[in-house]
Amino acid sequence: MPTSLRLSPAAEAFLAENHLCTFTTIRPDGSPHVTPVRFTWDAEAGLARVMTAVTRRKARNLLAAPGSRVSLCQTVGGHWLTLEGTGTVSEDPLRIQEGVRQYAKRYWSPPPEPPGLVVIEVRVDRALGLL
Repeated sequence: MPTSLRLSPAAEAFLAENHLCTFTTIRPDGSPHVTPVRFTWDAEAGLARVMTAVTRRKARNLLAAPGSRVSLCQTVGGHWLTLEGTGTVSEDPLRIQEGVRQYAKRYWSPPPEPPGLVVIEVRVDRALGLL
């Protein structure tokens, strides 16, 4: 389902750059879990995607509270952009395949393929930043 969120050309260009970002989920005890990740942005679908293993803390946090709020923040120097939305872990082979395709396109190589590879899809509904 496409999103009604539209980013500025400057924001789209910034998200196309090859940088790490932070990914924040909420642990079952309510505390934040922040980890560096690579991600992809699909403007047409309104989805940010993070490839990971189902056993990783970020995936386990979302599996414990499906559809909870998450954020991705890319920062370079004094420029930053945070994408916020609801996160979902998918084990669907077609969704994983699309996540791998998008990742390889952005980072020029496929992601690691640990046992239990899943894709976290973030339906982005808010963007904040300073570009």
